[in-house]
Amino acid sequence: MTTWTPTDDGFADLTDHDTFTNGVPHNTFRRLRDTDPIHWTDYNDGIGFWSITRHQDICEMNRNTAVFSSARGIRMEDQTYEEYLARRTFQETDAPEHMKTRMKVAKAFSGPVIAKFEEDIRTLCAEILDDVLQLNEFDATKTIARELPMRMLGRILGLPEEDLPWLVEKGDALIANTDPDFTDHVLDQMDTDEFRMMPFNSPAGAELFLYAKDLLKRKEASGDDDGILHMIRQPDKDGNVISEEEFRNFFCLLVAAGNDTTRYSIAAGMQAMCHQPELLEQMQTNPKVWETAADEIIRWATPALYFRRTLTQDYDAHGKTMKAGGKVLFWFASANRDERAFDDPFRVNLARMQNKHLSFGQQGPHVCLGMWLARLEVRVLFQELSKRITSIEATGPHQFLRSNFVGGIKSLPVRITTK
Repeated sequence: MTTWTPTDDGFADLTDHDTFTNGVPHNTFRRLRDTDPIHWTDYNDGIGFWSITRHQDICEMNRNTAVFSSARGIRMEDQTYEEYLARRTFQETDAPEHMKTRMKVAKAFSGPVIAKFEEDIRTLCAEILDDVLQLNEFDATKTIARELPMRMLGRILGLPEEDLPWLVEKGDALIANTDPDFTDHVLDQMDTDEFRMMPFNSPAGAELFLYAKDLLKRKEASGDDDGILHMIRQPDKDGNVISEEEFRNFFCLLVAAGNDTTRYSIAAGMQAMCHQPELLEQMQTNPKVWETAADEIIRWATPALYFRRTLTQDYDAHGKTMKAGGKVLFWFASANRDERAFDDPFRVNLARMQNKHLSFGQQGPHVCLGMWLARLEVRVLFQELSKRITSIEATGPHQFLRSNFVGGIKSLPVRITTK
């Protein structure tokens, strides 16, 4: 049985994307949870931000949307109001606008609707694994974790198969816009003003906007009623229809977040299997773990490291006053390793019950719409993988994204023995 040990020295710079190329600085977060759970950090924009690191605090604040607003963006970096209006999705709105927009698309991603895709997901997982496992040694992120989410999203949305590699590439460039392995337009290393009205200040956002606009026109012209995309475009109970701008921004969100959340959860789960060999045996011998395994793998991964909120009024916590207008970062990566909320949080426990992890932004109205799809894809992938192998081991060091916003293993070299 393996116990995981954080390796940073407890004084990491959370504003520096390079900090996270060695993984999440868990010792720093543990020190903050224990000694300074409401922590002020100066930032190069001259404004700075508060870091919230304990599970309970984040849950309480995330529910308090009247004080902790999403309507100034969800990332550390600030943006002008003009930029905010151009880029925003319903993630970056408050009530009642948030719920009004959310309800236009929520049904399409509800648990019952997504459950109907289980056999499609299982078939796709089998295709991917049967092809890749013949190699024995490969990069698990690039050949397995990267493949499933976008191919499945393509089927759900009725996108042309030949477009999917391009969409994966653009989604990577969009959400991993601080990592030179994914984009030539690295956010913190060049002038991005030309694309300031695009999602994530990225030229990939401009390209995805055009693709989404053309997709909507093609679907409307053909009268195509292909499942989820058709449902997204239907009027809600009040007769409201998603606008072209809302669809464009929502599509970019689907391509980026819908792909990366599942990809990096799968990669993290396979990394855990390399270090905790007992996980494979549990998957193979204890059917009950499938009731809880997906959420534990997603807790372990925590693909969204934080979300930002902006204070609408002064707020007191732990003897400190956070002033109105201040930026507040909910560090999900810290909350998901909080010893106050999870027993032995640095160990993957597939049978962990009452797993109130925050990887989907739970405990608030902004809970991730794609959580049902992510859970289903993760569960089915590991069910199919565990059927086919007898061992998995790392053959080299894994590499993390250069990002303090998206947490993920971008390269995971492994050796697998098949049955």
